[in-house]
Amino acid sequence: MNNDEPIAFFITFTIYGTFLQGDARGWRSRKDGSRPPQPLLERWRRDRLNHDILLLNDAQRTAVEKEIDRLCQFRSWKRWVANPRSNHVHVVITAAGYSGEKVRDQLKANCTRALRASWPAFVDRPVWSVGGDWKSINSEDDLEQVILYASESQDRKGRK
Repeated sequence: MNNDEPIAFFITFTIYGTFLQGDARGWRSRKDGSRPPQPLLERWRRDRLNHDILLLNDAQRTAVEKEIDRLCQFRSWKRWVANPRSNHVHVVITAAGYSGEKVRDQLKANCTRALRASWPAFVDRPVWSVGGDWKSINSEDDLEQVILYASESQDRKGRK
């Protein structure tokens, strides 16, 4: 890895329909960055969803984690943590020579394939929201913090 590459990427992607524009938790516009809650926009987006929201159950979460591990082994990437939740996935990964966007998109595509292979409800419909977040991690301290957040913080809040 050269000095221009990050130590790792912190990647988050969400289940289709679970984190809409206008969301009460706050949301981000591609053009304008962080935005305050806008309940009318969120309701408008929810009313226009083309498919039901399918949250991941324990077996599906396990399948997603195994697929992330398989892809990391295949690509020789270092997976620091993968934590599929019911409505989103957190991954901290080192992938020398790849952009965060490329890594995120490959993770989503491979996890989609794994889910569709075993659960017909995911066929012929989106599994994930468009895009997702990725952040370059450039220091050991930041790496330690995102690993802790991705692996434990949701559990401490009692969330699946």
